[in-house]
Amino acid sequence: MANGSKLKLGIIGGGVNSAIGVTHKIALKMDDRFDLVSGCFSRDENINSQTAQNWCVGKLYSDYKDLLKKETGLLDAVVVLTPTNMHAGVISDALKANMPVICEKTVTDTLDDALVLKELLEKTKGFLSVTYNYTGYPMVREIRDMVNKGKLGKIIHINAQMPQEGFIRRTSDGGIPIPQKWRLQDRDISTISLDLGTHLSSMIEFLVKEKPLEVVSMKNSFGHHDVVDNIICMVKYSGNIDCQMWYSKSVLGHKNGLKIEVYGEKASVAWHQMNPEVLIFNDNMGRTIHLDRSSKGIEIANQKRYERFKSGHPAGFIEAFANYYDDVYDALAAFKKGEAFQRDYVLTIDSSIRGLSLMQAIEKSVETKGWEKVH
Repeated sequence: MANGSKLKLGIIGGGVNSAIGVTHKIALKMDDRFDLVSGCFSRDENINSQTAQNWCVGKLYSDYKDLLKKETGLLDAVVVLTPTNMHAGVISDALKANMPVICEKTVTDTLDDALVLKELLEKTKGFLSVTYNYTGYPMVREIRDMVNKGKLGKIIHINAQMPQEGFIRRTSDGGIPIPQKWRLQDRDISTISLDLGTHLSSMIEFLVKEKPLEVVSMKNSFGHHDVVDNIICMVKYSGNIDCQMWYSKSVLGHKNGLKIEVYGEKASVAWHQMNPEVLIFNDNMGRTIHLDRSSKGIEIANQKRYERFKSGHPAGFIEAFANYYDDVYDALAAFKKGEAFQRDYVLTIDSSIRGLSLMQAIEKSVETKGWEKVH
């Protein structure tokens, strides 16, 4: 990790009762480049104060607008961890207050809101990064490097999957698990697309730097709850790449079956999130090689910044988050110096807009039962 003074952050949302708050808190502190100094973690007074106490945060606010008013000029950025349907309003208020923003994906729950934010971002010349943490895994970044250097040849196919079982499994006593309320409300874009689908779209764009052009899809509800919990689609990407995409919360046997397979004319490579230290590399001579951080020919995943502990001791989900925060630090530090948004690994609102455009086209394809263009 690069040297430099710590940057001060505040958090909006993400209290101790949330699914993602603790993860962000651990990740931003892991490499000692950020200080968490203030927060408005919940509209519930008890959860708000409990979070501040547990995390040793000195300045606590009951209203995020008060945080923005009093902390602008003192904080280097705010981290937005509210439910997705609140993102647009919070980000808009932060940008208008000249406060840089780090936002948990998805940036908004509608494409229209994301486009409005993009206009505001350009008008205010502000800073907005969106956290897609799976792109922080070292071996995922190794795949990206392989693609960039032509080691796989021309990319022709991608298989991207994210099956989970949370909406169909039972609890240990035979009951039905109850997810957070926002996960049980479908709007213009199915919530599962915002929750899982945008992860897959961001991963594909991250790896091959191509854009979705058109899609055909189907969706269903198989689990305990009256929301969409299974989507299968085929996507045509620029560069004449064919992609299969499947994400689900009604597949027994998968806690998080995220899998990415990239197929080129020279070789293919596969990565499974449940075995994150290993790439399975297949060449056009029929050879299969298992690669990890210590393997010959590895050029990204063996860098010092990823070696928090030596190969053989797997880096995981929170470490990937921390890698992403390390990138955000560099991008934010450059922004504060008046430099361009230059950090290669940090995803911006443009990537989020393309992801939401794809998710919207998926919904339309289900209705028309045919191919739909991604606008």
